[in-house]
Amino acid sequence: MSHKLFPKLMFGLVTALSSSLVHAQDLAPRAYVITPVNFNAVTVSWAYFNGGVNFNGSVPITGATGSYSIPIFTCYHAFDFFGRSANVAASLPYGVGNFQGNVLQKEESVYRSGLLDFTARFSVNLIGGEAMTAPKFARWKQKTLIGASLKVIAPTGQYNPTKLVNWGINRWAFKPEVGYSQRWGNWILDAYAGGWFYTKNNASYALPFPKPQTEAPIGSFEGHISRNFGPGTWISLDGNYWWGGVTSLGGITNLATEQRGSRVGFTAAYRISNHQSLKLSYSDGTFVQFGGNYQNVTVAWQYSRVGWPWKHNESR
Repeated sequence: MSHKLFPKLMFGLVTALSSSLVHAQDLAPRAYVITPVNFNAVTVSWAYFNGGVNFNGSVPITGATGSYSIPIFTCYHAFDFFGRSANVAASLPYGVGNFQGNVLQKEESVYRSGLLDFTARFSVNLIGGEAMTAPKFARWKQKTLIGASLKVIAPTGQYNPTKLVNWGINRWAFKPEVGYSQRWGNWILDAYAGGWFYTKNNASYALPFPKPQTEAPIGSFEGHISRNFGPGTWISLDGNYWWGGVTSLGGITNLATEQRGSRVGFTAAYRISNHQSLKLSYSDGTFVQFGGNYQNVTVAWQYSRVGWPWKHNESR
């Protein structure tokens, strides 16, 4: 691979390839920065959460808090989609943690470990980023990028309708989104607008028997301002806002479950070598009307390359 290409890739790549719990509260800088065709990455991340837990108003529990960690394995691949730069990322997380809360005015605690739901994201550039080979990408300079994406959560995680705390959500979730990225020298501004849409959970926890639960869509807006300090080394300030998500259990709507909140944080990335990089992020809730108000720290290691290891000619 050209010695000029890797610094350019690392200039803005360590982005949303490491996924955390997939909610409206996500913070993912540089999610619409493009990569050359046949660019591949594997990311291993560890995310730690501490604070409030959102049960969607479906259970008789108050003051719910949790302290849990989530290792995540993510694969990323970039390709040509009708002449536009596109990519797909798939993540499989595993959760381990302890949860506490007052259930029917009685304090309870529980330990859980198991798989979370499988997550996949497809993203395509609409303006400013055609599909490019590695040599052409090395000469290209970003200006304005506009893209679109679709994130999907599949109900593959650990779930038991007779348990208050589950890693899985037992329903499908979809998040279409439009993203904007603008670069001025070493500065990059990102802004995304999207919304979460959920299918019905046919067996949500309820007494004396599980009941079907639905949740209204959740709108979200996210913004980031970041600065590069060298090839693959950058830092960003992150913030978001989300609203909606009123739930209904057994056909009865609970208006008190409407969500409105915001999170702020920062992300820092550092290039270790041509193929490896590290990322550290931190975020906290500024205000939350309903739902989980928690602190999050995530550390990620990424290995990336153009082409496949057994086809060396693709990366030249």
